Amino acid sequence: MANAKLLQSFILRWEGGFVDDPLDRGGATNRGITIGTFRQFYGQNSTVDQLKNMTDEQWFHIFKTGYWEPWRADEIKNQSVANIVVDWAWASGPVTSIKQVQKILRVALDGVVGPKTLEAINSADQRSLFVDIQVARLKFVENIVRRDLAQARFIKGWRNRINDLKFEA
Repeated sequence: MANAKLLQSFILRWEGGFVDDPLDRGGATNRGITIGTFRQFYGQNSTVDQLKNMTDEQWFHIFKTGYWEPWRADEIKNQSVANIVVDWAWASGPVTSIKQVQKILRVALDGVVGPKTLEAINSADQRSLFVDIQVARLKFVENIVRRDLAQARFIKGWRNRINDLKFEA
């Protein structure tokens, strides 16, 4: 079964430290955690300074409970498949990523990983599923840019990140 700790280093390598890019719709962000997400976990009155000083334990708590657990990724048999779906959740939100993968799996699009979605993930050919998800993610980010040209400055990094995820049996 997949292990959250094995994805943690990948995400942190791509996220870097604190940024507050005015063109990034997430606003102030530290190690991939936006101020909005930080406030969901630690209170609406949380400050940007608190986000800047977020501990490793706070980061992992948000990652695990906000992104890994909605995917029930501990129950996904293949680490690579767990990595790509949870990383998509990290980038686009759990419900969005779940629905996109449910579309690929041809199961009900409810945005919740229940027994049927989990069974479809684990019974699929893992390499083919991984590739299908990777292709769908690339199309997804290209559609973001089509809808909002201001996001074009991020496309190269998004593509590089998606392509950096590799399948291992």
